[in-house]
Amino acid sequence: MEREGLEWIGGFLRMLVSWGASCAMIFGGVVPYIPQYRDIRRTQNAEGFSIYVCLMLLIANILRILFWFGHHFESPLLWQSIIMIVTMLLMLKLCTEVRVANELNPKRRSFTASDSKDEELKTHPKRCFLDFDTAFFWHWTRFIDFIQCVLAFTGVTGYITYLLLDSPLFVEILGFLAVFTEALLGVPQLYRNHQNYSTEGMSIKMVLMWTSGDTFKSAYFVLNQAPFQFSICGLLQVFVDIAILLQVYLYSAYPQKPVSHATSAKAL
Repeated sequence: MEREGLEWIGGFLRMLVSWGASCAMIFGGVVPYIPQYRDIRRTQNAEGFSIYVCLMLLIANILRILFWFGHHFESPLLWQSIIMIVTMLLMLKLCTEVRVANELNPKRRSFTASDSKDEELKTHPKRCFLDFDTAFFWHWTRFIDFIQCVLAFTGVTGYITYLLLDSPLFVEILGFLAVFTEALLGVPQLYRNHQNYSTEGMSIKMVLMWTSGDTFKSAYFVLNQAPFQFSICGLLQVFVDIAILLQVYLYSAYPQKPVSHATSAKAL
C-alpha cells in the first residue's frame, strides 16, 4: 500500500513538472518583452528597441505554425507561436504610436494604397503600389499597415504550403527556415546597438531573459526530442544573446562617441 502511494506521488510530481515545463515554454517566450514594453510606454521613446525583432519573430512563428501542419510537434510549441505573434503585434502597435507621436512632421508611409479621404491623403499623392522602398519598409506610420503586411505574408506562405504539403523536403525546409529565422531574432538588436555604439534604450532585463529562456528552450528541445532543426537553432540563439550581453559590457566600460539623432532614427 505504501509503495503504491509513493508511486502515485512520484507520478503526480512528474506530471506537475511536465505541466510546469509546458507552461514555461508557452508563456516564457513573451516574458522578456514585458520590461521592454513597460520601458517604452514609460519613457515614450522606442529608439532603443529594433522593431525588426518583431518582424523576425512574426516570420519565424508564422512559418513554425505552417510547419506544424506537415510535421506535428509538441503542442506547447504551437501555442507558444500563437501567443508570440499576438505579443509582437502589441509591441509593434506601441512602437508605432510612440514613434509617430515623437515625429515633428509625420509623413504618411503606407504598405498599400488607400482610398481613405482623410486630410493627410488630400495633401499627399496617392500610392498605387506596395511601399517596399527599403527606406520605409517596416517603418510605416499606421499599425494597420503592419497587419496588412503580416496577413499578406501569411496568405502567400500558407497557399504555397498547401500546394507542397505532401513534399517531405519542403516541410523540412519550412521547419528549418522557421527556427533559423527565430535564431537570428537578436541580430537586428545586435546591429542597432553596433550602429549607435550604445545599448541605451534597450532593456537589459529583456536580453537576460532572452538568454535564460533560450537556454531553457534549447534544453527542452533536446530532452523532448523535438525536430533537430529546433535544437541547432536554439543553441545559435544563445550565442547571439551572449553577443548582445557582451555589447552591454563593452559599451558601458568603454563608451563610444554617440551618434546623431538623425543617424539613430535610420538604424534598424
